[in-house]
Amino acid sequence: MPNVLQLREAVCLLGRFPALAGLDLDLDAGGVTLLSGPNGAGKTTLLRLLAGLIPLHSGTGTVLGSDLNTDRVSHRRRLALVGHDTFCYDDLTVRENLVFSAKASGRKAAMGESAMERLGLSHVAGVLHSKLSAGQRRRLALAAAFGRDPELLLLDEPHAGLDSEGREILDEILRETNATGRTVIIASHELDRTRALADREFSIRGGRAYSVEQG
Repeated sequence: MPNVLQLREAVCLLGRFPALAGLDLDLDAGGVTLLSGPNGAGKTTLLRLLAGLIPLHSGTGTVLGSDLNTDRVSHRRRLALVGHDTFCYDDLTVRENLVFSAKASGRKAAMGESAMERLGLSHVAGVLHSKLSAGQRRRLALAAAFGRDPELLLLDEPHAGLDSEGREILDEILRETNATGRTVIIASHELDRTRALADREFSIRGGRAYSVEQG
């Protein structure tokens, strides 16, 4: 099984605060990994580091073969991040956002259309992002991520803001994604729900990662 990421003594600073403080982590490709831990432990920082959005201040790291110390850009087309920001454009419609996102990752527009239908957004396909409700924006962000068909999917509290139907749809898609061999990393406080989806778990505490025994 190929290695999808490796971090050694990874340090990331937020101002002067070490959000990651010498974190070590290895993940083989495939499966759903849960990142648990308290607020401020470093979960969001870790996801943003893996996505190439913030730099390593010290230590080493590779993601999808890219060295995070020398190249934080080339692997971005091969992953998708859903975080607190939607990364969608207010002046584009739902369909336009999804088609743009899919094409930006080298995928066909049909991938975005399919994700739109799957997340239950077809009835607002022509609505601007700026006019969507908070729950619809969350669904759109998830649809944009799935429409990119990423090798690595990074999800930060993905169930937040979704209604019960949206949560069930997301869980079903995550199970299907897992079955395809894609790699999914979820940071969440909804442990009962996400543990039912996860193959492995790491507790992030004090900017470091600790393996949690499953079962």
